[in-house]
Amino acid sequence: MRSAALLALYTLLFPVLIAADTFTFKADRMTGGRASGKEITVLTGSAEVQSDNLILQADRIELQGDDNQFIDCIGNVRGRDDEQGIIFRTDRLRYDRTLKIARLEGDSTLEDTENEVVAKGRFIEYDDESGTAVIQVSVRLFKDTMVCRSEYALYRRKEKTLDLSGFPVVYKNSDEFRAERIRVDLDTDDVIMEGSVSGSIRE
Repeated sequence: MRSAALLALYTLLFPVLIAADTFTFKADRMTGGRASGKEITVLTGSAEVQSDNLILQADRIELQGDDNQFIDCIGNVRGRDDEQGIIFRTDRLRYDRTLKIARLEGDSTLEDTENEVVAKGRFIEYDDESGTAVIQVSVRLFKDTMVCRSEYALYRRKEKTLDLSGFPVVYKNSDEFRAERIRVDLDTDDVIMEGSVSGSIRE
């Protein structure tokens, strides 16, 4: 019986392990099946998946699609890409290994350690190929003494720029800037404002 159980487990694991040379996982428990059109593997309890340079940890992780293209993480989700210098935390994450796009839902934080930027919001979509992040709902972004708030933000980490809309406001030291649209150069801390511009500067 023990040998049969081990053989069944190996049969289930084998397609997952060969999907990519660098794809590995671990968890307290694993269930799933590889039936045609219903390929799914569920990892629960201290679940962890590593794909290329990305490491994902969560209470529950589901692997779906051909070659485990989709990774769905639920509960206490944490992840990091040491090569890119990206760290994130969220309630739920769905990652497409082919497109290299991560979607974070719930209370989400994306930290760019390379540019010393921390972004928070209720929804974050990060495109690893382009190095861009779309952040929505209760957006907050922190860099040094600067704090940015809005309902929508587009962060381009390669260009080090941030576009804010939806009641944007930027606090820079003791200064405050408001407008319909605000662009921030995170390299120079310059603020460019358009539409209904207002603010206050303390000298």
